[in-house]
Amino acid sequence: MKNSSFKLNRFSGKMKILHLSWMAFFLTFLVWFNHAPLLGAIAQSLSLSASEIKALLILNVAIAIPARVIIGMVTDHFGPRLTYSLLLLVCSIPCFYFSLAENFEQAAIARFLLGFIGAGFVIGIRLVSEWFPANELGIAEGIYGGWGNFGSAAAAISLPALALTFGGDDGWRYAISITGLLCVIFSIIFYVEVRDTPKGSTYFKPKSSGAMEVTSRGDFLLLLLMKIPMYLVLGLLVWKLSSSPMVLLSAKSAEWIYIGLILVYCYEVIQCFKVNKSIFVKPIESIHRYQFKQVAILNILYFATFGSELAVVSMLPLFFAETFELDMVYAGLIASGYAFMNLFSRPGGGWISDRFGRKASLLVLTSGLAVGYFMMAMISSQWPLFIALLVAMSCSFFVQAGEGAVFAAVPLIKRRLTGQIAGMTGAYGNVGAVCFLTVLSFTSYQLFFLIIALCAMLSLIALIFLTEPKGSIAEINEDGSIELIGIG
Repeated sequence: MKNSSFKLNRFSGKMKILHLSWMAFFLTFLVWFNHAPLLGAIAQSLSLSASEIKALLILNVAIAIPARVIIGMVTDHFGPRLTYSLLLLVCSIPCFYFSLAENFEQAAIARFLLGFIGAGFVIGIRLVSEWFPANELGIAEGIYGGWGNFGSAAAAISLPALALTFGGDDGWRYAISITGLLCVIFSIIFYVEVRDTPKGSTYFKPKSSGAMEVTSRGDFLLLLLMKIPMYLVLGLLVWKLSSSPMVLLSAKSAEWIYIGLILVYCYEVIQCFKVNKSIFVKPIESIHRYQFKQVAILNILYFATFGSELAVVSMLPLFFAETFELDMVYAGLIASGYAFMNLFSRPGGGWISDRFGRKASLLVLTSGLAVGYFMMAMISSQWPLFIALLVAMSCSFFVQAGEGAVFAAVPLIKRRLTGQIAGMTGAYGNVGAVCFLTVLSFTSYQLFFLIIALCAMLSLIALIFLTEPKGSIAEINEDGSIELIGIG
């Protein structure tokens, strides 16, 4: 890998790959959240009830949890170039379908399928890790994640204005359609301009794409244990869609889905055993081992960081409006500062991780996250508004910088499994969001923030057991020779 200088104003070599990667991620989030700022017009056009609107919001994220795991496996096997290009192209279809929806059922199917585009994030994690050396990986992954994640904010800023420009009852349809068209165009650009690895480098693939590889019996059990929360959260989403006042699924349908989730988990256990049965016969050579506990710890950290970000972004405008008696437009403008921090906070977290080490950076940033949410739990109407906003912005920095630091470590665990590891860690972020929003539906704002802070404290305890990535990763070339990839 050519270790040329890191200059963002360049559009060649590894910097070209970085820019095209965050642009692709930006588009996935633009499409994934293209309905949110247009919900008023959509609801009026399709005559949606309040419960149907809530159902669309849940359906939009429901499939993203398993999708991130699946796309991670596909990426490791077929490469980021093909996977990202096809994801953008294929997901444009439900995007166009949503823009043409005439009733709730059609809109619901489209939003459910569009959840797959939320898995695009994990593809770029693997691609960027192929092009950047370990000492630049944190900031590169941070820029990819932070700038790409801004797609949701861009949707909120641009799509209402675009819909108004077209005007009429169908303005929202044209705005949504344009995001789908952008996906089609960029899928072609991405396929033409991107390569999976620098010239002369090898793209290492897993031995099997059926399940994640582990290298010890203890890791096998931990892998199965870490999959359970993802299925429980999917069950929670089914419960939400089948309970009052949002009865989208009948009780019988919900029961069948619960049974289906159990059967799918059992199938996963069987697949995991098939892929890893050799570890029960003969120990893996030490040079080829990796510790799955590293993945589990990063999953927990992303649960607390990205999970809380998604949850807080969803509720913060309402929190400010109710706490300080603001109108929703002004409250939304103030709360948007939390999301805008992503532009530099996540790259900042990656840079800090490159400079001061993965574990030390995560310890500091997670501690700041815990303190930040404890402070947010103390906000009341007696506080000056600008102080409350300052606390929220400070908390946001630690949350998003923590996300950057997590994904500065993900690609350093096992190169050929980076997509699968990123997929599982990314899925845990969505698991966290669903859990925290469910907590919010039963508690006060103050207790909601306190529970997130306590989760951050538990993450700190788990973080103590993280091993600082160092040395090299051993991978096997097609000719059987062993290649050592330096990780610092």
